[in-house]
Amino acid sequence: MTVDPGVRWFKSVRSTGAKECVEVAFLSGGVGVRDSKNPGGPALVFAPAVWDRFTDALAEGQFDY
Repeated sequence: MTVDPGVRWFKSVRSTGAKECVEVAFLSGGVGVRDSKNPGGPALVFAPAVWDRFTDALAEGQFDY
C-alpha cells in the first residue's frame, strides 16, 4: 500500500524529539508505522483490529522484560 504524502505522522509524547523513534499515521485502510530516520522509506500498514490488539498487549505489559 502506498501512503499518501499528505498523511500526518505522529511520534509518541514520550519521544525525545530526536530522529530515533517510530511514527504512526491513521490511514483510511489501517494504521501506518514507519522509522522516523527514514520518512521517505517504506511503511508497514496494519489492519485496525491488529493494531488494537498490539496496543492492548503493550498496555497490559505483555512485551515487558
